[in-house]
Amino acid sequence: MGSIYDLRTPAFLVDLKTLKNNCRVMREKCKSLGVQLRTHMKTHRTKEAGEYMTAGSKTCISVSTLSEAEFYASAGYDDITYAYPLSPDKIPQASQLLSHLEKFHVLIDNLVVLKALVNNLPKEGKKWSVFLKVDCGYNRAGVSYNDPKSVELAKEICSKSCVDFQGLYIHEGNAYGCKGEADIKETTAEATKRLVMFYNKLKEAGINCPVVTIGSTPSCSKPPEDISGVTEVIGTYPDRGQILIDCGWTGLSLDSLGKLKTGYCFFEGHPNLKLVKMTQEIGTVEAVEGLLDSCASAFMHPVYYVVNGDTVIDKWIPNKGW
Repeated sequence: MGSIYDLRTPAFLVDLKTLKNNCRVMREKCKSLGVQLRTHMKTHRTKEAGEYMTAGSKTCISVSTLSEAEFYASAGYDDITYAYPLSPDKIPQASQLLSHLEKFHVLIDNLVVLKALVNNLPKEGKKWSVFLKVDCGYNRAGVSYNDPKSVELAKEICSKSCVDFQGLYIHEGNAYGCKGEADIKETTAEATKRLVMFYNKLKEAGINCPVVTIGSTPSCSKPPEDISGVTEVIGTYPDRGQILIDCGWTGLSLDSLGKLKTGYCFFEGHPNLKLVKMTQEIGTVEAVEGLLDSCASAFMHPVYYVVNGDTVIDKWIPNKGW
């Protein structure tokens, strides 16, 4: 399909060899630990990467939007978890997915949504498959691991005849802000300890948790995501020691600020360069005197160019929307 040097920039590249290797490493790591790998599709949102991540099984995945869930369901995927706290307005759409799939799971963290589920019974005699979202230190969504009301909510979930309680779901997203491997391990260990603490509280209350799920990119794999944005130099300004490139925050995102010595991204083959500032379309690079999260960068691009070395071998079109 041509060379990467023929692409208009900014362009989003996927190194297929590295992608395959990452997928293999994660599968082997989970197998060695005796745990089920549930891969999250929210970064790439493509059918092709999903097949590599699931080793062709097209099952046991997580998504961050109902649009993604529909996208993967239409491609033959099943056992899909909508890994985002469900809100009442999305229940009709979730109900449709539940009726079309063998397994479709939702997350809740409050009584309001539980009551809404009870008032919107699934079709064809199915039950809502529900995970309780637990906050173990991220301070985003989820019930608190040390709040007695969290145990009461779990009891309420289990008491509903139209609900199958799947267990607990946490995402230690605070690991993304860690500085170095030791910090990541400490954060993950603390989240795990809190999750086990809450699990034991439920057990003492007579509540069975078939599944306990935890994970994030930093806690599972030290290296950064293997997708890079490619751009071109559009101007050099030696008097102020700067280079301008045609890749601003619309092509890269601002998520990595403060996490990298090299600014907002890595420059492959040029560790002495730092992206210090971005406007909508232009990035400012200077000399240089952690983990990179590619989710937002991926979402900015309508097409991913799959590469083998310098050769473009395929194009993947991601799902967009909510």
